[in-house]
Amino acid sequence: SIVVGLEALWKLQPAYFVDSMGYAFTYLMAELVGCDVISYVHYPTISTDMLGKVAARESSYNNASAVARNPLLSSVKLIYYKIFAKMYSVMGAKSKLVFVNSSWTKGHIDDIWQIPDRTTLLYPPCNTENFLKISGPSSKRIVSVAQFRPEKDHKLQIESFAMFVEKTGRRDVTLTLVGGVRNQGDRDRVESLKQLSETLKVDELVEFKVSIPYSELYQILSDSLMGLHTMWNEHFGIGVVEFMAAGIIPIAHNSGGPKLDIVVPGTGFLAATAEEYSDHVIRVLEMTDEELEGIRERGREHVMGTFSDEAFSTVFIEKCVNELDMDLRWIEEFDAEDEERLEEFSD
Repeated sequence: SIVVGLEALWKLQPAYFVDSMGYAFTYLMAELVGCDVISYVHYPTISTDMLGKVAARESSYNNASAVARNPLLSSVKLIYYKIFAKMYSVMGAKSKLVFVNSSWTKGHIDDIWQIPDRTTLLYPPCNTENFLKISGPSSKRIVSVAQFRPEKDHKLQIESFAMFVEKTGRRDVTLTLVGGVRNQGDRDRVESLKQLSETLKVDELVEFKVSIPYSELYQILSDSLMGLHTMWNEHFGIGVVEFMAAGIIPIAHNSGGPKLDIVVPGTGFLAATAEEYSDHVIRVLEMTDEELEGIRERGREHVMGTFSDEAFSTVFIEKCVNELDMDLRWIEEFDAEDEERLEEFSD
């Protein structure tokens, strides 16, 4: 990130340096050449949760079990994390204006950067126009849309579904897992999940759709009743927003962005254990058409009013103008010649 930042500032020294990639360690360079730094943080590079897991020697996606089991390695890693967190705090504090994408992210950025007076919650713009056109499902399909990464916890989804089947004996409800794979590790994870579904005797009801095209994803969403999300402390949760826009009843993890910002009362359900997820599935299946339609309508209203392009641009521009006295008249004067120069710079 530092190399990229140096290259950008070598080519052009702007009045405002806007970072939306999480490259906090470029802020010092931007400050030295006279830029006002504006940051939009999607996910903190290091968080108090990460520090807590290392301190507690708890195995997680950011703390390998081999390290968690070893007191010496855990102590060394904790010292490294604390030093890194301090450096991250110093760099982040150089921002003149900070935007964060969720309440969860804001809490962690406030803890680490300690500039809450310069930090504003600004939900990301979510392009859900196509999903809003979906009329409703014709099946009892449950869908999950997430990359096959360990932190997405697909294992919990299959265990929850198997518990639902065991509780009800129903074989007319299916689970479709849609996601991409990045490497052989992810492909191996898919195979282990297939084996898990066989072990739990639900393999005939669980379908895996790996790296499918958008057209196929859209068709699956168009025919799904419920959407599962099981990632602990996801910073935002755009997949849950897309469920709601498509009229799919979300059952999301009771943490992070889904809990604090997305699944507000009356728009879906929150769970943390297989027992809770399975109970919510049963509850949705027992609802009347009127009750389901009410959840869909409230969910879509929430999505359109909170996560739209218009809501994002209004808050962003107002804060920049009011806090930084930014003159935006140049936008109206932006012409074809300016656009051509911008393209040359990008190349």
